[in-house]
Amino acid sequence: MFSLRVWLPLSFFIFISWIIFLADSANYNFAFYVVGGIPYGDKMAHALLYGMMALLLNYGLKFKSFSFKWQRIQLGSILIFLFAAIEEFSQYFIASRTFDLYDLLADFIGIVFFSLIKGER
Repeated sequence: MFSLRVWLPLSFFIFISWIIFLADSANYNFAFYVVGGIPYGDKMAHALLYGMMALLLNYGLKFKSFSFKWQRIQLGSILIFLFAAIEEFSQYFIASRTFDLYDLLADFIGIVFFSLIKGER
């Protein structure tokens, strides 16, 4: 029914959406406290989760990319950065959340790092 190229990015997106829902509703579980107890754990989690989501979406989109001047940028990476930016800026309007530009920077770093991984086309 679903191929791996569809199933992997979709399931990871659902997982990330669940994490965002828990954070937005201030329904913190054990993982939030573990990550929060690690120095810079929140930033590392942002980089890892958004980077993995970009990698999986790029895989799902067969690493389709566009040329911008001297650089090729993968479509999945662009979409995930837009998602990350919208999610981070939306925190201005959620009482239990706080906008953090460094979270967005960590998202960007993770997306760029994981976008360096090239798959078979």
